[in-house]
Amino acid sequence: MASHRRPKQPSRARVTVLTAAAATAVALSAQVSAHAAPAQPNKDEVKAQVDKLLEEQEQAAEKYNGAKEKSDQLRKQADQLQDQVARGQEQLTELASGLAAVAGDQYRHAGVDPSMQLMLSSDPDKYLAQASSFDQAASTQAETLKSLEDQQRRLNQQKQEAATVLAELDSSTQALNDAKNDVQTKLQEAQKLLSQLSAADRAAILRGTGTASRGADRTVDLASLPKAAGYAGVAVQKAMDKRGSAYVWGATGPSTFDCSGLMVWAYAQAGVSLPRTSQSQAGVGTNVGKDWHNAQPGDLVIYYNDAHHVGMYIGNGMVVHAPRTGDVVKVMAADTLPIQTIRRV
Repeated sequence: MASHRRPKQPSRARVTVLTAAAATAVALSAQVSAHAAPAQPNKDEVKAQVDKLLEEQEQAAEKYNGAKEKSDQLRKQADQLQDQVARGQEQLTELASGLAAVAGDQYRHAGVDPSMQLMLSSDPDKYLAQASSFDQAASTQAETLKSLEDQQRRLNQQKQEAATVLAELDSSTQALNDAKNDVQTKLQEAQKLLSQLSAADRAAILRGTGTASRGADRTVDLASLPKAAGYAGVAVQKAMDKRGSAYVWGATGPSTFDCSGLMVWAYAQAGVSLPRTSQSQAGVGTNVGKDWHNAQPGDLVIYYNDAHHVGMYIGNGMVVHAPRTGDVVKVMAADTLPIQTIRRV
């Protein structure tokens, strides 16, 4: 009969060696995977995220513009109030000095009978002239005191107003810094995403066609555009002259612009002052509605429900605008973005 032997069991040392070998193989495999070229990011996904970040950046930039405008106004107001306080303090000091002089003269002469002063005086005419001036000073003392009290009251009020404005300035400055930090954070996040792509893909996303890039620039036949008269015509021409200028958030020209900054600069060349932000520009002039067919060259076309973007209507269904970071001043179809309102300046 054939003998049936049990298979020899591997030794403990052999099991240990095999286990270690397997672990090493797994570790090496993991290292190879870790050092393998990372998967190419999906361009469309990156594009969607970058578009969202840059739109949020533009919203933050308009908040920054508004905070900066307010801070500038408050700083100017605070300077004026502080000047008034300084002048008021000088006037108060002068009044107090005058009142002290009158009181001193009265004190020095109050204890001597006027007739005795006349007899003892070596120069009666001089004494009579002085007495007359003392009487006049006494009669105006009450008025001087009242003026002093009024000036002190005004000075206290000016100091309070200055303190209130300075406190508001501090708050506005904090809002300004917060908005600035928000803008920079959005830009850094977008740049981090874009850095995963090739230079060609980055350029395509930032200056590509479609709504995400706020419309490609069009070849515009200037001769075919309707002519606008007066300051609107000047503003349109100035804005069109800036096509190709880079978008820079917070910029109002003359070489770089953000969306509302382009409107401010173009109309300033025509002698018209516009508020700094697109939200404020949404309230200027006359409301033309939302239909671009009713727009005239020079009208401000405000976009999105929160009015964070603006362009200038130039005619033939087009606007000129400064789109966003990475792009340049260009022309797009007026209805490329959702219109919130159209304003005639």
